[in-house]
Amino acid sequence: MLTPLIPSLTFPSPAGDTVLHGYDWLPPAEPQGVVVISHGMAEHAARYARFAAALTAAGFAVYGFDHRGHGQTGQNSNSLGHMGDQDSWNRAVADLAAVCRFATQRHPGKPLLLFSHSMGSFMGQQFLYEHGAMLAGAVLCGSTGKPPPIAALGRLVTRLERLRLGRRGISSLVQSLSFDAFNKRFQPQRTDFDWLSRDAAEVDKYIADPLCGFPISVQSWIDLLDGLQAIARPENQSRIPKALPVFVIAGRHDPVSGGGAGLKQLLAAYAAAGLRKVESRFYDDARHELLNEINRDEVTADVIGFFRRCL
Repeated sequence: MLTPLIPSLTFPSPAGDTVLHGYDWLPPAEPQGVVVISHGMAEHAARYARFAAALTAAGFAVYGFDHRGHGQTGQNSNSLGHMGDQDSWNRAVADLAAVCRFATQRHPGKPLLLFSHSMGSFMGQQFLYEHGAMLAGAVLCGSTGKPPPIAALGRLVTRLERLRLGRRGISSLVQSLSFDAFNKRFQPQRTDFDWLSRDAAEVDKYIADPLCGFPISVQSWIDLLDGLQAIARPENQSRIPKALPVFVIAGRHDPVSGGGAGLKQLLAAYAAAGLRKVESRFYDDARHELLNEINRDEVTADVIGFFRRCL
């Protein structure tokens, strides 16, 4: 069975406030490179087993872990949906760095590659300027660029909701401004998660998964929105290694980036920061989860091709 029933790896977070649970998928022979997966909000790393199988078949070792407040990491600490009481965003990026160091220690001398999706790609953007020297290449999937001016309202709303509900509170208002808003543009609606993929079977699997689609705590939203402001600052983007290969991919119907509009800003910002090896591709008609879209084989082949070029 490809997807483990239980995580194959556990190790403490650098902050010492949680235990991270993860998975490894290894090729039969010596790997040519190591891929670390950073998953999105309200999902978990085991969903990437099909993608990991394609990567191992191509000769890569693959590591994925459940972010704090997510998957087995969140479930085993009774904190599903709550990433932490304070500074959870920076701690999550530090977790990602720890996983990358763990993977490289297991495979010394092998190039390290990052595949990051959605919320995980926002962590990836920060990782690029804090730890980019570790990487031979990175994919930002389902990401976006600088938050629009209305995001300031979201930061205010979440703080007001924290006063009302507490740090671990769940806000239906914040939910309506995020996931619910993403789904509104897809009519007629079959489910609340039509925005994820055109593949109805994949959407149904997400809905049936108890470790997917759960609500996110107010404090987690606050930390995420603050993190988005930080990763968009030019002085931070200028710290990314100029020769680091970066592949930016998204669906043209992905509401997270406004159909790619937000990523055009990101690409322009990276060019202004002097990055010389940035590639991009936007897939017609595709939605948010490119690895679960009807053209997922095409996307997977593109990512593997990029990783091979990085080597």
